[in-house]
Amino acid sequence: MGDVASDGADISRNILEASGEALGAALLVFDRDDTIIFASAAIVQFFPVPAAMLLPGTQLRSFLGAVYDTGVRPGTLPESSRHRPNREEWIAEQMALHWRERYENVERAGRTRWLFLRQRRLSSGIGILAVSDVSEQKKRDEHFRADLERITLTQEILHAQPNPICVKDRSLNYIAVNRAFCAIHDLSPDAMLGRSAADLLGPEVAEHFDRSDRHVLETGTSHSEAEHIVRADGSDLWVVTRKYRVGLPGRHFLVTCMNDVTDIAVWYDGSEKGGDTGLQIRDYSIFTPAQNFYDPFRSPAVSQRVDPEPNDDVPPALGALRVLLATADVEMEERFVTRLRGSGLDACAVRNIEELDAFAVAAEGRGLELDLLLLDVALPGRHRVLTSWRACTWVEVSSDMDATVLLAEIFGVCANSTRSALPKSEWGMAFDSDPVPAAQVAMVDVLVAEDNQVNQFVFAQILEGLGISHRIAADGREAVDLWHELQPALVLMDVSMPVMNGFEAAVAIREAERPAGRRTTIVAVTAQALDIDLEHCRTSGMDDHIMKPISPDMIEMLLRKYLPAVDTYASGSVRSGSR
Repeated sequence: MGDVASDGADISRNILEASGEALGAALLVFDRDDTIIFASAAIVQFFPVPAAMLLPGTQLRSFLGAVYDTGVRPGTLPESSRHRPNREEWIAEQMALHWRERYENVERAGRTRWLFLRQRRLSSGIGILAVSDVSEQKKRDEHFRADLERITLTQEILHAQPNPICVKDRSLNYIAVNRAFCAIHDLSPDAMLGRSAADLLGPEVAEHFDRSDRHVLETGTSHSEAEHIVRADGSDLWVVTRKYRVGLPGRHFLVTCMNDVTDIAVWYDGSEKGGDTGLQIRDYSIFTPAQNFYDPFRSPAVSQRVDPEPNDDVPPALGALRVLLATADVEMEERFVTRLRGSGLDACAVRNIEELDAFAVAAEGRGLELDLLLLDVALPGRHRVLTSWRACTWVEVSSDMDATVLLAEIFGVCANSTRSALPKSEWGMAFDSDPVPAAQVAMVDVLVAEDNQVNQFVFAQILEGLGISHRIAADGREAVDLWHELQPALVLMDVSMPVMNGFEAAVAIREAERPAGRRTTIVAVTAQALDIDLEHCRTSGMDDHIMKPISPDMIEMLLRKYLPAVDTYASGSVRSGSR
């Protein structure tokens, strides 16, 4: 019987030892009298006590006293602490813990070692203690926490920078942006992170940015460029953009920092007069036109901003604002005209009343319309201009006026121009008292409203190839005028144009149609399809939308959908007898 009992005890011991190894823990088992009945050999790896302290029959209190004597005391405060429990206090605390039904905790044992203690007291009174080393996991957790703190600190530093900064990964997706960069787009960081430039900008502009991004990532050569940006709120931002590569091979990142030089672009020291202390940019052409984030619906007073998809190879749009400055001040002429041209306006100057009269005669002879006259308050004979000038709206300016303020005033005046209220004989406008006949036959199939000359050429090539009669308007105002004159069956309306944008032009057409009860199909042509843009299209009365860049298939699809009477073939062949 003794041999059988001994064999059974050995089997139980082997099972417990194997269980501890499988769990990666050392086991200590004690009965309800707090007497050790099993201790795995791995216990000494955690508590270097004498071997006699691990034999069955040893009191748990004696084992704990031996542990205290080794100096490895889980649950005690660091050695540098002023309060450290004495031997009896520590043993009493540990005995109380061992009589809990369940106890788990990660406790420090020494300077660099952490132990995970798991204790269970069964209903039979048997207690089981499992001890495992979690020092490496603790170190990883500490490193992870330190990394999070560094990331948080880095984000705070980035957000505190006044210059816009962004970081992209190898896929050219944003992985870090600061508040100044988000303010340009008027988006939150969450709305930008994980997205690419193509998700936020027009395709042509995004490709322009991506081209330099890829070059920097592939070659490691930094890139710098002066850019002119229009923020989402319509304000100008003049920056020197620098891009450079950081990180290890295979883990490169692209950092873009935009140094704000707007103050220098206007006046170096913030003064409006400049003088010897002022520094003004003389040639704004050094700034590459970048993305225009301005939404005309947020501030209609500046809806004549430059096109949201500028291209260095495209000449100024025909519908750009034409501004004439009349001043005898050469310095003022150079400063204002340069700034106006740098902002996309068609600007020039005359230096006296005689030149102004000659300009008006020449412009009338060539059929050119002037949008705004800027009249210097110091110009000799200006009172004669104020009493006789009728060619366009005029605004008085002075040499101490800030160029940025002048731009805002120009856009505001032109946006609220009363030219649309001129007599019908001059503009060919249809008013409520002169409704459009409902049975009037369309003189052209398609009217295209587009201010970008490259896009005008593309539209013309596609429509001519399909044999579709068409006319092209260079701005929203001209589009409304041609609609009254030609009564097209379909209008392709670019939403971002000078003088009158596409949304405003669509509203004007819908108001003119209302008395006659007719409805022209108007399709928006937009560079992006954000929900807010599509909602603007709907509320302004547009029927559908297409996105740039346009293609023959896209136009043919619209013709089949909205002009079923037009005989076009699936192959895109032209119809006979087209106008």
